[in-house]
Amino acid sequence: MRDEIDPDYDVTTPLDLDYYGVFADVPDADRAWWTRARDFSAELEERMTGHWEKGEYPVDLVRRAGAQGLLTDGVEVDGLEANLHTLSPLAAGLVNMETSRTDGSLGTALAVQGGLALRTLAMFGSPEQKEQHLADLATARTLGSFALTEPTHGSDSVSLETTAQLVGDESSGHYVLNGAKKWIGNGASGGITFTWARVAGGSHDGQVRCFLVDQETRGYRAEVIEGKASLRAIHQAVIEYRDVELPANAVLPGSHTFKDTSKVLFATRLGVAWSAVGHAAAVVEAALSYSTQRHQFSKPLAGFQQVQERLTWMTSELTSMQLHVRKVTELDAAGRLSGPQASMAKYHNTRKARAIAQVARDMLGGNGILLKNKVARHMADIEAIHTYEGTESVQSLIIGRDLTGVSAFA
Repeated sequence: MRDEIDPDYDVTTPLDLDYYGVFADVPDADRAWWTRARDFSAELEERMTGHWEKGEYPVDLVRRAGAQGLLTDGVEVDGLEANLHTLSPLAAGLVNMETSRTDGSLGTALAVQGGLALRTLAMFGSPEQKEQHLADLATARTLGSFALTEPTHGSDSVSLETTAQLVGDESSGHYVLNGAKKWIGNGASGGITFTWARVAGGSHDGQVRCFLVDQETRGYRAEVIEGKASLRAIHQAVIEYRDVELPANAVLPGSHTFKDTSKVLFATRLGVAWSAVGHAAAVVEAALSYSTQRHQFSKPLAGFQQVQERLTWMTSELTSMQLHVRKVTELDAAGRLSGPQASMAKYHNTRKARAIAQVARDMLGGNGILLKNKVARHMADIEAIHTYEGTESVQSLIIGRDLTGVSAFA
C-alpha cells in the first residue's frame, strides 16, 4: 500500500558520472583497487544509513576493509602480509573517493586508520615499533588514532599545551604526559593513540614530538563525543592525559619538531580532496537519478529547463573537482606536489562539494531530507571534511603565503 502512495526512488546506484573522462585512462592495477573498494561498499548503503542515524560506529566494517587491504592509503606496507600492498597515490585516492561516495563516516574511519595513524608510524616510528604495530594497524586488528587537536587549540595547533615531562635521561628514563585532546577519531577505541606533546627536559626540551600511547595505559581517559550532526557513524573522542607514564621507547624517534605533524597532514589533505569528490559524485548522481524518476506536472523533473540547468552546473563543478585531484595526484606520484598545492586541492574541492550538496538537496524537495535518499547525510558530512585537516581559513593562508611571500598568520 505504501509503495503505491509513496514510491521509493533509486538514488544510490553509482552512475560513474565523468563528463571529461578524467578517470577513463586509470591504469588497470589502480582500477582494480577502485573496483575492490566499490565491491566492498556495494552492500553497505542501508546499513550505513542506519548506523549514521543511530550514531553507531561499525568497527567490524573497518576491520573488513583492513582485511581487504583498503586502509593503507599509499603507505609502504609491501612485505608485511600477503594481502597487503602499497597503493599508488592514484589508487589510494580512488579508494578514498569510492568509500566516501557510500558514506562519509566510513571514509573518515579509513582515513584516520590509514592516512593518519598508519602513516605516522610508518614515517616516524622505530623498527621495533613498526614490527610490533604496523601490520596490525594496516589490517585494523588494532585501531589507531592521531591526537593533535586540543579543546582550546584547533587551527592554532602549534600552540598545543599537552606536555611530556622527561624524568631521568632520554635512554633509560620515562615520560609523564599531561593534557587533553579533542576530535580524535578512534581515540576511545581501545587501540593505540599517536599523541603529539611538547617535551619538557632533555635535548628536545620545548619541541613537539609524537608518543605511542596504549589506550589501556593508566591515566589515559577518553570519552566519545555525543550529539554530532556530522560523521555520526564514526566515534571521535575527548582525551584527557593525567600523569600518563610512558617508557622512553614510547617516543617515535623520527619525530623531532612540530613541523613533522605537517608532513602527515600534507599527505592527508590530498585524501580529503578525494573524499570531497566522492561526496559530490554521490549527491550529483542522486539528483540526476531522482530527476528522471520523479514526475511533477505530468512529466519527469528532468524535462524542466531549470532542472537541466542545475544538473549542468553541478556536473561542471564535479568535473572541476575531478580534474583537481587527478592533476595534484600526478604531481604527488612524481614527487613534485607542494604543501600549498595540496591545500589548494582541499580548499577548492570541499568548497565545491558544499555548494553542490546544497543544490542537490533542493532538487529532491522534501525527499531530500530523508536519510535513505542520501543527500542530507552527505550534506552534513561534507561540513566535517570542510573543517578537518585544516579549515578553509587556514588553507587560504597557506596558499596566500605561497602566492605573496608574506605570512598573514597571527
